[in-house]
Amino acid sequence: MAYTATAASHSEKPFKFSGADFKRWQQKMLFYLTKLSVSWFLTEEPLVVTDDDIDTQRWTAIDAWNHSDFLCRNYILNSLDDVLYGIYCFVKTAKELWNSLEKKYKTFLDYRMVDAKFVMSQVQEIQIIIHDLLAEGMEINEPFQVVAIIEKLPSMWRYFKNYLKYKRKELKLKELIVRLRIEEDSRTSDAKAYKKAMEAKEKESLTESGNAQMR
Repeated sequence: MAYTATAASHSEKPFKFSGADFKRWQQKMLFYLTKLSVSWFLTEEPLVVTDDDIDTQRWTAIDAWNHSDFLCRNYILNSLDDVLYGIYCFVKTAKELWNSLEKKYKTFLDYRMVDAKFVMSQVQEIQIIIHDLLAEGMEINEPFQVVAIIEKLPSMWRYFKNYLKYKRKELKLKELIVRLRIEEDSRTSDAKAYKKAMEAKEKESLTESGNAQMR
């Protein structure tokens, strides 16, 4: 019966991951590893034993753990295309491999800009992530990069974001970067001018209040 269950599980092996549809591949891969009873190696730390430990049962447990982790790791590797396999085949454990893939691909999908940071610095962070993904063989065309950056703009940029959505078919990536930089420079300049005006108004108010008290 155990052999039948394993065979059935292998028939449900997910598609080869080449960089696209990471979330769907990850869900299918997790289900596949769960069916094979090795999914817990994605979160477990390796068992550790010292060289002078003479407990044979502990050494047996270590060997069993290493063997199962080896299987889990290779199930994942064999579900990657040749390019990604060549990049990740040197990762030592299943947990490290799983976390490396998630950090790389989920980071890009889940990245959201925040109002508390400069937009251009966050755009640079996105470009670094994209550069790393392209280096690994993932295909991310320029129109997709343009749309992704626009969609990730923070909430305080929502009106400018809506404006860019109407222009995105015309925009090249370099043009988008230029527009974002001009917009941010303008916002920064306006904020400084507003702050300066408020400080001058406050100073004037304090002066008038002081003069009134002296009368």
